[in-house]
Amino acid sequence: MTDLHKVKDKFEKNKSIYKKTLDRVNIKKAIPILDELATAAYQKYNCLECAACCKNFSPRFKAPDIKRISKYMGIKETDLMNAHLHRDEDGDYVLNQKPCTFLNADNTCSIYEVRPSDCHRFPYADEDVFLKRKELTMKNASFCMIAQHVLDGLKNV
Repeated sequence: MTDLHKVKDKFEKNKSIYKKTLDRVNIKKAIPILDELATAAYQKYNCLECAACCKNFSPRFKAPDIKRISKYMGIKETDLMNAHLHRDEDGDYVLNQKPCTFLNADNTCSIYEVRPSDCHRFPYADEDVFLKRKELTMKNASFCMIAQHVLDGLKNV
């Protein structure tokens, strides 16, 4: 079982190192190894033991996500939106509650096959977004061991 306190403690201990890593990383050298680092992280850690992302944050629900999920659930898009979503300060549709409405007791997702693209891509560890959106990566690393593992792997790149 993943201890979220240990993940947060590791982040606090390494926060300045992670920030320097993101500020100094050679993007041209880093992008080709992101997939390898992310794959190694997913082999080492089991997201189902943690699910901190699902318990504490909401993905954005974009129009294609809403359409796909409502079809999967057999309900109208407006019914999905009215029951589970609201617009945040950025104008994005996000969940009304935390933890995620679709998170099961065993940390599995009841809509996994059609989950929002933000969930599918999280923590963006195999994408250039991981390097280019530094604030987002730092936020994600504050609670995600996958993001921390990739940052650890990028220290000398």
